[in-house]
Amino acid sequence: MKQTKERVSEIKVSYKPKLIEGPKITSSNVAYNFIKRFYSKDTIALQEKFVVLYVNRANEAIGVYQGFSGGITGTVIDIRIIMGIALKSMACGIFLCHNHPSGNLLPSTADVEITKKIKEACKLMDISLIDHLILSPEGDYFSFMDEGKL
Repeated sequence: MKQTKERVSEIKVSYKPKLIEGPKITSSNVAYNFIKRFYSKDTIALQEKFVVLYVNRANEAIGVYQGFSGGITGTVIDIRIIMGIALKSMACGIFLCHNHPSGNLLPSTADVEITKKIKEACKLMDISLIDHLILSPEGDYFSFMDEGKL
């Protein structure tokens, strides 16, 4: 019988908390004012970008992930990446945010569906989906929480 060598990756987990407290996110407006800095004024009207803000139990910002960029009318979101980062960063809550290059602040059917899926994933992990913001190039925003859509 021929033996084969099995190869697996070694997984190492470490946690190095930051020493400086992030801003406390107390409302959709505070979240908007914090997150909007991650959108370029040169491209916010050109392509959709999805940003996730992770917070601790006190709703202090602990990190931002901005790895999802798309085209003019949409972007692909991977829930596993969002949740993986939440777990690795020991986040207790998340804020979702994306822009609509068209300026239309109303959530699309796809926006509502991805929000529901992420909310279900968060529930399984005991992580709060606090809000989902939609930004416009004009400087306005729509809050799922403020509009009773969460």
